[in-house]
Amino acid sequence: MTNISPDKFRRVDKENEMSEFIARPKITYWSDSWRRFKKKKTALAALVVLSLLILLVIFGPMLSKYSFEQVDSVAKNQGPSAAHWFGTDELGRDIFTRIWVGGRVSIIIGLAGAFICAIIGCIYGAVAAYVGGRVDTIMMRIIETLISLPYLLVVIIISLALDSKSLGTMILAMTITGWCELARLVRGQLLSLKNQEFVIAAETLGVSTKNIILRHLLPNTMNVIIVSISFSIPSFIFSEAFLSYLGIGIQAPMTSWGAMASAAQQQFIFYPYQMVFPALLIALTMLSFTLIGDGLRDALDPQLRD
Repeated sequence: MTNISPDKFRRVDKENEMSEFIARPKITYWSDSWRRFKKKKTALAALVVLSLLILLVIFGPMLSKYSFEQVDSVAKNQGPSAAHWFGTDELGRDIFTRIWVGGRVSIIIGLAGAFICAIIGCIYGAVAAYVGGRVDTIMMRIIETLISLPYLLVVIIISLALDSKSLGTMILAMTITGWCELARLVRGQLLSLKNQEFVIAAETLGVSTKNIILRHLLPNTMNVIIVSISFSIPSFIFSEAFLSYLGIGIQAPMTSWGAMASAAQQQFIFYPYQMVFPALLIALTMLSFTLIGDGLRDALDPQLRD
């Protein structure tokens, strides 16, 4: 039997025992992203403002006793008062009610347009990047052709072809070319991922192309996609406001912030409040989404983890 000297052993202190324990609790990627997002005070404030605006857009018309279509010839062009909190327009309609009803249209167009473009752009860009070769070349030339088309011309042609200026027509017209930038962005991200080891392992195991794209490639670009969506929403809201301001957007009796600003421009010198409220809400909504997108860009970037 081998004799081992006791001198070869020493007592381990409690402090050294604890050195093997993980000091920081395990958290998921999204939990860590939310933790870092909360550190961005401007982005968090923008999220609070945007949440308040959305609540008012949903429930604001219920706070008023007037319908957004109700015309009162006696109460034309009245300033803000206890009866009409934001005043009335040239037809005597309550601006407070119309502001929040119009906000529904503007925000629906922004959200719907951004998400439709995200779905089309992600699938298109992912297929182009993963398949590659001649298919990629042809698909990218199609995108370059669509991007070169004047945006305003596309909207006008769609409106004339469908003989409609409804909410659905506006969303369709704005999303025809709106997905192209995201498709190029997703393609660039996936080109850097398609040769990674986890993709090669999935191909070796016989995973189908569809599942590789949906389960392996796209989830790894989700941070880029979310940030792109957050920046696309204010772009769609502004586009809707611009088109409605030109008179080729949402038509009466439905309204939007852009349509209200367009109607108020004729009487801005005498009744500036009719322009101030819709313009202020357009600016606030766009600024909130932009600041949230800026915060998400930093929070979701794995290279900035602390």
